[in-house]
Amino acid sequence: MAKGCEICGKGNKYGNKVSFSNRTSRKAWAPNIRRVKAIVDGSPKRIKVCTRCLRSGYVERAL
Repeated sequence: MAKGCEICGKGNKYGNKVSFSNRTSRKAWAPNIRRVKAIVDGSPKRIKVCTRCLRSGYVERAL
């Protein structure tokens, strides 16, 4: 499953993992994505949403 929010577009972030001895290697941070049933254009639909958008109320859940 692709890690990306369909509301805000939040995706993976990349950077360096740095060890205690200061050696570096590449690392990826993935957003916390949930697959929820939401109201989209008046009908229920399954979409991938980050938990920040869920918590902020950008998505109307279809229960």
